[in-house]
Amino acid sequence: MTGGDESARSSSIIVEERNSLAFIRINRPSERNSLSVATLEDIERAFISLAASDRTTGVIFTGTGDVFASGADICELRTLTPAAAREFAARGQRLFQRIADAPQLTIAAINGYCMGGGLDLALACRVRVASPDAVFAHPGARFGIITGWGGTQRLPRLVGAARAFEMFGTARRVGASEALEIGLVDALAEDVLEGVLEIARTRVWAMVTTSREAASS
Repeated sequence: MTGGDESARSSSIIVEERNSLAFIRINRPSERNSLSVATLEDIERAFISLAASDRTTGVIFTGTGDVFASGADICELRTLTPAAAREFAARGQRLFQRIADAPQLTIAAINGYCMGGGLDLALACRVRVASPDAVFAHPGARFGIITGWGGTQRLPRLVGAARAFEMFGTARRVGASEALEIGLVDALAEDVLEGVLEIARTRVWAMVTTSREAASS
């Protein structure tokens, strides 16, 4: 991204602000943008700061390369003690619920593979826009696990219980066109960030207008 008025970098994410919109880009390409403990901490810290700012009207999450986010870091999970694993699950739940409850517009700009916990992150956002090459799945069944970050509640609300149970139980991959058809995403865009920016401008203006009308009534 270019043209931001403020930029900040950490080891696992890139944060950029463009006027009233903020971008959080997951930046672990060598690890397929997996959501490690440190990555969740970075996202949580950045999101809390952005959400507390009066000038932030929208927060956009995206990834790097051909991956939005590939879910929890499986190699790291194998090393966690039971207590640490419970805290890891709780941290993800708290973070994604915070995103879901935020007064700002939250958008997932899904630039590619969106798997497991990465899909849970997208589900926590108010709007999801995907590239035509995006791929979605909850692959936990292959490892004998299931997501603990709210996806079991949010996915059925979007696509219906039958489709959600199939995705959880079979780990089947869903392409972008099917995701749009079943309501998993709101729109497709060849240039996903440009598509997201257009939606953000429209939605944010609508939110501001509604807020002003409520205040004056």
